[in-house]
Amino acid sequence: MYDVVIIGGGPGGYAAGLYAHNFGLSVALVEKDPTVGGTCLLRGCIPAKHWLHTADVFTTVRDAATFGVEAGEPVLDWEAALARKNEVVTGLVRGLTGLLKARKVDVVSGFGRLDGPGKVVVGGEGEQTLEGRNVIVATGSAPRSIPGYPFDGVRIVSSDDALDWEQQPQRVAIIGAGAIGCEFASLLVDLGSEVHLFELLDQIVPGADPAAAQELSKQLSRRGVTIKTGVTVGAAEMKDDSVVVPYGDESVEVDVVLVAVGRAPQTQGVGLETTGAVVERGFIEVDLATMMTAAPGVFAVGDVVAGTPQLAHAGFAEAIAAITFIATGIPAPVDYRAIPLVVYTHPEMAEVGYTEERAREMGFEVETTSHGLTGVGRAKIIGQNRGMVKLVVKKDGPILGASVVGPQAGEIIHELMYAVGWEALPEEAAAFIHAHPTLSEAIGETLLTATGRSLH
Repeated sequence: MYDVVIIGGGPGGYAAGLYAHNFGLSVALVEKDPTVGGTCLLRGCIPAKHWLHTADVFTTVRDAATFGVEAGEPVLDWEAALARKNEVVTGLVRGLTGLLKARKVDVVSGFGRLDGPGKVVVGGEGEQTLEGRNVIVATGSAPRSIPGYPFDGVRIVSSDDALDWEQQPQRVAIIGAGAIGCEFASLLVDLGSEVHLFELLDQIVPGADPAAAQELSKQLSRRGVTIKTGVTVGAAEMKDDSVVVPYGDESVEVDVVLVAVGRAPQTQGVGLETTGAVVERGFIEVDLATMMTAAPGVFAVGDVVAGTPQLAHAGFAEAIAAITFIATGIPAPVDYRAIPLVVYTHPEMAEVGYTEERAREMGFEVETTSHGLTGVGRAKIIGQNRGMVKLVVKKDGPILGASVVGPQAGEIIHELMYAVGWEALPEEAAAFIHAHPTLSEAIGETLLTATGRSLH
């Protein structure tokens, strides 16, 4: 009898296994893939950011003459880049496997399914049943498809397929301009592909602050991405060696179509119906204070949870919350308001807290302050001084949210994460001095402006 049996070895699952060590809990972790790591490590965050960094290196060399460095025209060895991606992933998997072993987490290979509360049947070589005082479902998500675009792994692909392309596609249509779609558009256009990005809604990165989304859209367009928002695509028309994507009265012919319209929870066949847990449209309903489902002793974390962001770091936080409650009985809820969202495009876009629109919907009277990167010295030095910082502040109150578009936005958003999480007043945050010259000075300038006393 284990204290905790976890189904799924992705970020939510392995984080729960690792964190349980702090309380001396016995843990079994069931994973259907050959290795632990889940979508993020094997088919998502890590390999995607490798490709984005490859594109960054490529453009740095390509534009080196701007800084007086003659490096010649870069040539991308796609096979070598793919090999390095695999090497990075393999190394991280090896490290995670060793860490789980060191924390005495028993990793069990096979497909795990619940057979009532506290029992997990594992299929594979010789079916076995694991018993646990508590069970955590962390089975993750998979790419969604859309009618008219069935995945074939060659001409119509998911992000899983695209991360393992054996060669660079020259003409690509991307359906869906969320974080995944925008990231692929950014890296492919930087590497020289012709890219068409389609979005059903009226802005890229739906749900993001419109001003930030518009700034990112403008910069992607400037670099060569053809963006169509507010459009519906018709069914794919397959040719011998290409695909035609119709939209409105027009169409575009490409080599491959990447469908990036979001991710569906992987809860089918997990046996949740045997426990009394509530599942709606595949997502599991939980008490967000504890991550427990309607079935006592059955918890859920990560991409399968209803109403929470499908982010690896959200899965980490939810795992910590679930294990803390299991071990102590004391709720330790996740502060979702202060979880950053990062789109790793070039430039990056990052947000934390409430957007202006969301804050107003919640009844806050808000004031906003924006500051461009045009005059930020460090941004000018590195040749990336297009972008913005935007703060959403409750009138006569704390900072409610922030958006950043620009170089390293995913790093510098974290100081605003603290401001939002600690409900800092603009004048409190503005009292701290940023080093000069840094990219983070843009945050300091925006905070000063929010106090009504701008500097530059």
